[in-house]
Amino acid sequence: MRIVVVGDVMLDVDLFGEATRLSPDAPVPVVDVSGVRRRAGGAGLVARMLAQDGWPVTLVTVIGDDDAGSQLRRQLAGVRLVAGSSGYPSPVKTRVRAGSHPVVRFDQGCEKTPVPEVSPAMLRAVEQAGVVIVADYGRGLAANPHLRDLLARLARQVPVIWDPHPSGPEPVPGVAVVTPNISEATKAVQGAGNPPSADPAAIAGILLERWRSQAVMVTRGEEGAVLLQQGGASATSVPAPRVEAGDPCGAGDRLAASLAVHLLAGRDLPDAAALAVHDAADFLAAGGVSALPDAGSADAAESRKPGPALRPRTTTEPLLLARAIRESGGKVVATGGCFDLIHAGHIRSLAAARELGDCLIVCLNSDDSVRRLKGPERPIIGQHDRAELLLAMECVDAVMVFDEDTPEAALDRLRPDIWVKGGDYKGARLPEADLVESWGGRCLTVPFHPARSTTGLADALAKVS
Repeated sequence: MRIVVVGDVMLDVDLFGEATRLSPDAPVPVVDVSGVRRRAGGAGLVARMLAQDGWPVTLVTVIGDDDAGSQLRRQLAGVRLVAGSSGYPSPVKTRVRAGSHPVVRFDQGCEKTPVPEVSPAMLRAVEQAGVVIVADYGRGLAANPHLRDLLARLARQVPVIWDPHPSGPEPVPGVAVVTPNISEATKAVQGAGNPPSADPAAIAGILLERWRSQAVMVTRGEEGAVLLQQGGASATSVPAPRVEAGDPCGAGDRLAASLAVHLLAGRDLPDAAALAVHDAADFLAAGGVSALPDAGSADAAESRKPGPALRPRTTTEPLLLARAIRESGGKVVATGGCFDLIHAGHIRSLAAARELGDCLIVCLNSDDSVRRLKGPERPIIGQHDRAELLLAMECVDAVMVFDEDTPEAALDRLRPDIWVKGGDYKGARLPEADLVESWGGRCLTVPFHPARSTTGLADALAKVS
C-alpha cells in the first residue's frame, strides 16, 4: 500500500500582496506584502499532496541542518520522513506575487552540490514501496549509485515513476514510465546530439530507446500528454480538459502523484495516464499550489486525523480505496446500476447502502453497456458525467465503471463485503449471490421507493421535447 517518494526537497516561500504603485527608485512595482506562505517543494510537494489525500506515503530525501531545514520538516507533517543530512544549506525559492501574478523569484542555497550519501534506513524505506516516485530536482540524490542500484532492482517488481530534471541523471533502465515535460524532453534529445524536432511522439521515441524505460510520457501543459510504450505501434495522445488556471506550478507533481495512485490500484498505464492528466487539470482549476492548506492549518490537521478507516479524501480510485478500508478493519459496501437521470429514489437507496459499512463504491454501467441494456437512445447522460454526479454525493466514496452487461467481473476485482440491490428486485435470490458469497460477502437489499424511475423521467422529457 505504501507510496515512496524519493528525491530532492526545497522550501518554497510565497510573499503575496498588492501592487498599486511604482518605486521612486526605479520603474518596478512596489508590492505591499500582506501574507507569507511556506510549503515543502520538489519531492516534498509530491509527498504532501499524497498525504493530504490520505495515502500512506514515505518521503526519502536529504535535508540541511539549518533553519530552512527545520521549516521543511514542519511543512512535512503527516508524511513519514526518512531523511539524511545533505551537509549543505537547504535550498529556498521565494516568489513575490502581486495578486495572482508573479513579480520576481529569488533563490538561496540552490547551487550545485555533490551527490549526497544515503543511509541504510533510507534504502530500507525504499525497499518497502508498493510504488515509487522519483522526483528529481537536480540536487544529486537520484545520482547516488547505491540508490540507483536499488531502484533498478525494484523496477522489475513494482511500478517506478521517474520525473526527470535537466540537471539530474538519466532514469535507471526498466522504470514503468518517465514523465518529462516537453521542454525537458526536447533538451534531453538535443543534448544527446539529436537534431531538433517539434514532434512530441518522435521525441518520446528517441527517449524511450535511450532511457530503456517501459514507457515515456511527455507532458504538454494544456495540450495534455503523449504516451509511448515499449512494443507499441504508435504514441497515444492523452488530451487534457480545458481549465482556467493562472500558475501551473505543481501540475507535474500532481500528475506523478496521481499516476502512482492509479498504478498501485492495478490500472494499466494508458488508463492511469488519462486519469492523471485529468487530476492535474483539476488541481490547477482548484487553484493549484496556492489552494493547498499550510501544514499547520486546521484543514491540514483534519486530513491527517486518524479514523476507524482510511478514506483518501480526493481519490476516485475504487480498488485502492477498498483495500485501504479492509486493511483498517472496515466494511466495503458496493452497489451497481446505470444511474442515468439520477432521482430521489437513487439518492435514498444510495444513502441507505452507505449506512451498511465504511465506504460505498458504485459499480456504474459504461455508455456501451447501457446502450446494450436500454437501447440506442440511452444513456441520456454520458458515463463521465454520471460518475461525477455520483461522486458529488456525500454518501458515495468511489465509482467503478464497467463495460460488461453484468457487474460480475467488476465485483470479482472489487470483492466487497456487502453487495446491495434495490428492494424492487423480484428474484428469490440475487444473481450475484453465489459470486459474492464465494469470498465471504453478503447480498442485501435496501428499501425501494415507487413512482420514481429513470424510465419515467425519460418518457416525461421526451413528451416535453
